[in-house]
Amino acid sequence: MTTLTFLGQSAVLLEADGRHLLVDPFLSGNPKANASPDEVPADLILLTHGHGDHLGDTVAIAKRTGAPVVAIVELANELAEEGVEVVDLNLGGTHEFEGGWVRMVPAWHTGTSPAGTVHTPAGLVIHFGGRTIYHLGDTALFSDLALPAKRNAIDVALIPIGGHYTMDRHDAVEAARLVGAPHVVPVHYDTFPPIETDAEAFKRDVEDQGVGAVTVLPVDGSMEL
Repeated sequence: MTTLTFLGQSAVLLEADGRHLLVDPFLSGNPKANASPDEVPADLILLTHGHGDHLGDTVAIAKRTGAPVVAIVELANELAEEGVEVVDLNLGGTHEFEGGWVRMVPAWHTGTSPAGTVHTPAGLVIHFGGRTIYHLGDTALFSDLALPAKRNAIDVALIPIGGHYTMDRHDAVEAARLVGAPHVVPVHYDTFPPIETDAEAFKRDVEDQGVGAVTVLPVDGSMEL
């Protein structure tokens, strides 16, 4: 069994068999986050891209826990210079780890880290604890969102809905249809004024159209997959 906990913005913690995967740990600078980078567990850290609201506390957490960081190659090279153990994937690449694997897939977005490293953002297809989770990262709506399920059935999709910097909640309904997961969790909304939106309206639209079931998780809320 896999437990998914929403930490705010796009950060999630996945737990299975006593191991923890931490995705996009933007915590200390996040006005909506409660989890502390000094306490959150991590055996592996996964990054969709290096914007500050996704890279977040990665370096501090990786140094504290010893967790390797999976990131697109240019961003991984930057983090390696910070003394962090990295796995430098590129789009289409897969990293196998104890209990699962993660594959990088395309996302339509821009990417420059706070330190100035230009890189390509990604989505993450994560197989962990017998479940497959598709974290779309920051992205616009595009038709290739349907492709990961051609290879692996997706159990739950984490879809950005806030608009302004990513797709909005209306495009996210079509994104959910393309991904084809039976369960959807909205992310990347309400943290800052430009991305405030109505997650409950997104839930109604997805479910009324028979696309899937939506769970709107509060910050620190969890669900069993």
